[in-house]
Amino acid sequence: MIRSVQVRRRSATSTAIGIDHPVLARVLGARGLSEAPDYRLQALLRPNLNNLETASEMLADAIEARQRILIVGDFDADGATGTAVAVRGLRGLGATDVQWRMPDRVRHGYGLSPKLAAECLELNPDILVTVDQGISSIPGIEQVSKAGTRVIVTDHHLPGPVLPPAAAIVNPNLPDDPFPSRHLAGVGVMFYLLIGVRRALRARGQPAEFRLDQLLDLVALGTVADLVQLDENNRRLVYQGLQRIRNRRCQPGIMALLEVAGKNLSHVSSSDLGFIAGPRLNAAGRLDDISIGIRCLLAEHESSARELAEQLDQINRNRQTVQADMVEDAEVLVKQQLEKIQSIPAGLCLQSQDWHPGVVGLVASRICERLQRPVIAMAPASPDSDEWKGSCRSPQGVHMRDVLVEIDSLHPNLVDKFGGHARAAGLSVQSSRLEAFQQAFDDVVAHLRFQADEVLSEGALSSDELSVETAQALADAGPWGQGWEEPLFDGQFTVLDRRVVGQKHLKLSLTPVSGGPVLDAIAFGAGDRCHQELPNPLAITYRLEINRWRGQITPQLNIQHWVNQRTARE
Repeated sequence: MIRSVQVRRRSATSTAIGIDHPVLARVLGARGLSEAPDYRLQALLRPNLNNLETASEMLADAIEARQRILIVGDFDADGATGTAVAVRGLRGLGATDVQWRMPDRVRHGYGLSPKLAAECLELNPDILVTVDQGISSIPGIEQVSKAGTRVIVTDHHLPGPVLPPAAAIVNPNLPDDPFPSRHLAGVGVMFYLLIGVRRALRARGQPAEFRLDQLLDLVALGTVADLVQLDENNRRLVYQGLQRIRNRRCQPGIMALLEVAGKNLSHVSSSDLGFIAGPRLNAAGRLDDISIGIRCLLAEHESSARELAEQLDQINRNRQTVQADMVEDAEVLVKQQLEKIQSIPAGLCLQSQDWHPGVVGLVASRICERLQRPVIAMAPASPDSDEWKGSCRSPQGVHMRDVLVEIDSLHPNLVDKFGGHARAAGLSVQSSRLEAFQQAFDDVVAHLRFQADEVLSEGALSSDELSVETAQALADAGPWGQGWEEPLFDGQFTVLDRRVVGQKHLKLSLTPVSGGPVLDAIAFGAGDRCHQELPNPLAITYRLEINRWRGQITPQLNIQHWVNQRTARE
C-alpha cells in the first residue's frame, strides 16, 4: 500500500568525514554523524542494567548446583528468538537442565498468566526466567513465587505503577536504570543477561568458554522483527548478526527460514529479517503454536530446521489469507465511519466477532499506515469467551500506551489489562464494556492534534548517482530500520512503461525528467494503479536498491510514496 505524502528534505549542514562515497557521506552527515558508526563488538555498551548482577549470580548458582531452569517466552518473534538465545546460551554456559514453555495466545493469553503459571509449576523448576514478558504479569509471578520457585523477569516493555514480586527484574525501562539505551528488544535483554552470567561464572573460576557472539543472528532477528528503535547499540547487535548470517555461520533455523523464502544468504539485509524471517515466526504465534518456531530456532541440523521452516512458511501463507479477509472487512468499517462523519476521525476502534485475535495487530497497522491515526482492532479472545483482545497502533507523535493509561485513569476497571510501547500496545476488555471503551477512546483521542502526513527525504539523486555503486554503498552502511530509517530520496520521473507483476505490484520503467538512465521501479501493492492515469512527471519518494535477476545486477527504485506536494528544506 502506497500513500500520498508531503516531502520535507533533511537539513544537510555537514558531511561525514572519512566516507569515500559522497551520497553516503551526505546521508550520514544529515543524521548528525561526523564519521562512520562503530559497529565492532568491542564497542557494545557495558552490561550495567539494574539487577543484572543479582540475576546473573542466581543463574550462576543454578548452573553450578545443576538446578532446573525454566524459560518462559512470548508468542512473537522477539519472544521466540529470546527464548532460543536463553536456552542455547545457558546450555552453552554449562546448565544441564534447561526447559522452555511458551504461552498459547488463546488458552493462556499474554505473559505469565495464572493458567500458564500453574502449568509451569508442574515442571518443578528451581528458577523461572521470563523473556520478553513478565513486567505486567503480577498474578502469575505471585503464584510461582509463593510456590517456592524463584523468578527472574527479563523484559523491555514499559512497567506499570506496580512491579511484579520477582527475585530480580532486568528491564532497561525500569525507572532510574543506568543503561544508556532503553531500546533493547527482549532478545537483547536476554543476551546482556548471558554476558552477566558468563562474567559471574568466570569470577568463580569456571571456564565459561561458550562464545556468546554465535547467538547474535538470533539477537539480530528478534531486534529487527520487534520494531524497536535501532539506536547505535542495537545497530551493532544487528550488524554483527547479519555478518554471521551472510557468512552462513548462523543457526540452521534462521538459514532455513530465509532460504525457504528464496533468499540468498550472501545478500541478506535487515529488511529481510523484518519482512521475511520475522513474519514466519510471528505467524505461528498468531494462528498456531509458536513452539514450532522455537523448535526451528533450536534445531541442530539443516534437515530438521528445513522441515520446520516449511511448516512455518505454510502457516504464514494461511496468515496472509486471514489477514487479507480481515483487512477487507476493516476497510468497509472505515469507509462507513468516514461517510458518517465526512472527515478522518481522530482515532478508530474497529471490532468484529469474526476476526482472529492473533491477526488484529496487522489490521491495526494497515489502517494506521493508511490514515495516519491511532487505531485499535479488536476480536474475541476465543469463540466462547466474553473477553475481547485489542491491538493498538499509532502514527509518529502519538504515544499509544499513554492513551491507554489515560483511559484507565479516567475509567478505572474499564480495561482488564494493557501494556506495550509508544507505537504499539495491547489490551483486553470484557464484551459488556466494549461500547463504553470505544466511547472512552473517542473522548481521549479527540484532543489529539495531527500534523500533515509528511516524510523526510535525503533529497534528489543525480543521474550519475542512480547507480549500483550508490545502492551498494547505502546497503553496506546499514543496518537500517526503526528509528534509523533507510535513506529515502525524492524525484520526478517520466513513465516509459508499466505493468502488473505478482498479481498486485506495479512495475515501472522510469527516466529522470532532467535526463538520465532508464530505471526499473517497483511499487509494492500498487497494481491497481496500472490502468489509472498517472501524473506526468511522476513525483515519488523511493529507496535505491540493487535488483539481482538472472545474473543481472541493476539499480532499482523501490517506490515508497506518491508525492502530492513538495515542501523542500535544504
